[in-house]
Amino acid sequence: MAMMLYIVRHGETDWNRMRKVQGHTDIPLNDYGRHLAEETAEGMRDIRLDMAYTSPLLRAKETAQIILGSRKAPLIEEERLKELSFGSYEGLCCSGEHKEPGSDEFNRFFTDTENYIPPKNGETVERLYERTGDFLQEICLREEEFKDKNILVSTHGATMNALLNRVKGNVSVEEFWRDEVPPNCAVSMVEIRDGKMKIIREGVIFYKEKVKKWKAV
Repeated sequence: MAMMLYIVRHGETDWNRMRKVQGHTDIPLNDYGRHLAEETAEGMRDIRLDMAYTSPLLRAKETAQIILGSRKAPLIEEERLKELSFGSYEGLCCSGEHKEPGSDEFNRFFTDTENYIPPKNGETVERLYERTGDFLQEICLREEEFKDKNILVSTHGATMNALLNRVKGNVSVEEFWRDEVPPNCAVSMVEIRDGKMKIIREGVIFYKEKVKKWKAV
């Protein structure tokens, strides 16, 4: 029997809409973000969810709570699922007509990740890979305990990408964004069987709306 992880990115926030860098800044979902989470919950209503891990940041935690709905599954806050810390870049409008000075340096995170330099109080991509890898390793080591469990994992764009990259065997900083930034409330299913991880489906969307893809411009 296999364990299944349902990894989801949180719903939209006002800072997502304004193209502001969030990181560890604790921004809640906006009404549209709650709508996306509710649509995702409806799409997942027939999936048995036995437990959930969530980033402790409000936007991820509320997304998990909405998806779980009336299920009696325990919800565990997990620091290793927090978004990458962007330090002093947080709050910066990094694209669109209100783009602020310093955006080009930040946007290397998307366009030239290998040469992205986090601010003094920020976090490296290597550190993100380390903590998300630790989380996945711990889950795999508990396979006997969690066998046949369906586990919701509610997290953030860069963190979700780091998790999926590791499952794919890619922990290259240079190729961190080989795939696009996951849209809000995108869900990827990862099977764990005999200590091996395999992506079954990636980037599933349960809502009809066209959510704009992130572009660093």
